Amino acid sequence: QVQLVESGGGLVQPGGSLRLSCAASTSIVSINAMRWYRQVPGKERVLVAAITKGGITNYADSVKGRFTISRDIAKNTVFLQMNSLKPEDAAVYYCNANYWTSGWNRDSWGQGTQVTVSS
Repeated sequence: QVQLVESGGGLVQPGGSLRLSCAASTSIVSINAMRWYRQVPGKERVLVAAITKGGITNYADSVKGRFTISRDIAKNTVFLQMNSLKPEDAAVYYCNANYWTSGWNRDSWGQGTQVTVSS
């Protein structure tokens, strides 16, 4: 199973920036897609950004133009650069990896990292 460890969350003022990191326990080139989700209390976890094995990216409409997902293959790490943060971006952010193992499609999740946007 792929292990994921997130870091980089914290408190930031509106308009500020944060960069989240997600370190994988295996080579990310073998992973179908890596994604960032976020969740606020009482609501479902929602997709924020994704990057495929081939490097194709996609974003939720709410973050387009402000967030950027990228990866460092040598470090098996995926990043989420978040700029122009808004109070509504506050959430627990989770890293997800989708991959095949022994013929089965699996998902692994990180432990989550809290992002707070407040003045």
